[in-house]
Amino acid sequence: MASNRPAPEATLPPYGAPDHTGNYMGAEGTWEEWNPTEDSVRPVRGRHRVAKQRGGLGRSSTVLGVGVIAAVGAGGIATAQDKPAISISLPDAIADSRPDPNSLPGVGSLMSDDAESGSGAQAGTANQAVVAASPLTTAGVTTADAQQGTTDAGEALRARILQQAEQQQAAADAEVQVAAEQEAAEKAAAEAKKQQSAAEAKEAEEKREAEEKKRKAEEEAERKAEEQRLAELAASYSLPTSSYTLTSTYGQSGSMWSSGQHTGLDFAAPTGTPVKAVHGGTIKSAGWSGSYGYRIVLELPDGTEVWYCHLSSMTVTSGEVGTGDVIGRVGATGNVTGPHLHLEVHTPGGAGVDPAAWLRGKGLSV
Repeated sequence: MASNRPAPEATLPPYGAPDHTGNYMGAEGTWEEWNPTEDSVRPVRGRHRVAKQRGGLGRSSTVLGVGVIAAVGAGGIATAQDKPAISISLPDAIADSRPDPNSLPGVGSLMSDDAESGSGAQAGTANQAVVAASPLTTAGVTTADAQQGTTDAGEALRARILQQAEQQQAAADAEVQVAAEQEAAEKAAAEAKKQQSAAEAKEAEEKREAEEKKRKAEEEAERKAEEQRLAELAASYSLPTSSYTLTSTYGQSGSMWSSGQHTGLDFAAPTGTPVKAVHGGTIKSAGWSGSYGYRIVLELPDGTEVWYCHLSSMTVTSGEVGTGDVIGRVGATGNVTGPHLHLEVHTPGGAGVDPAAWLRGKGLSV
């Protein structure tokens, strides 16, 4: 059956030697605090070991490391300016092997040797590195910051952050302004294009209305001119008879006509109804004309001939006549079926035309 070993009895350090806590046994057999001096500390050869302390770090190179870390991160330590300069002692072995402070960024300016601090210590003893009187917070201060009067790294960092923020804000504001200006320019261009389109549409509409108005005015002028011309013609032309009935028209087919078609316009009226000259002209011929019976040929100034056929009598057989003058009377002579005036119209070339259309062209309503 196994048994636990008894715990070893604690051995006391010899008289005058400190224990692991730094205290030592005094002359009266009581524990006293040990305060080492330069004479009581033996030189340490080889690698120097730093004892761990309950309340913090070692006092030698570890403190130096803490100082370097504090110097690097000094931008956020505002109270470092109020800390006094600290004197740090290093063993010879560490002093001989420690790097050149000038080769460490931001550290060389914080430390000085004993010769630089005026301590007057001789070479071969424990070197001392003295933290410069400058506060650790100046480690992050640039030359430009120093020229501007800034000596605190935290304040310098804050100033650079604010400056960068201002630059970014200025850039953002510039972008917003450029976007706003571009949007305004596009809106103005669209509005100008819209106004231009509206102006062009209005101009086109006004032009169309003007052309339509002009066309209507021209048509009205032409209509009035035609009415005036017809009125003048009507004043100078006259229907060949009155109280009539149209019985046969031009071009009508039938066996009653030798050519197979009617060559004139028949005005049926009682025998003896006056026959008038349709226009002023010259009696070219008057007399019997076979199937036409008694016929008068009236030649107008333009060479047109008007034939009056089947007359019962001829009042004027020669000479000049005027519009509306009675030149004969309705009859039934020649090849007829009843009393009527057979009227034919021939162009100066001799071709026959529709008398009804010719009379309407002279402003007369048949």
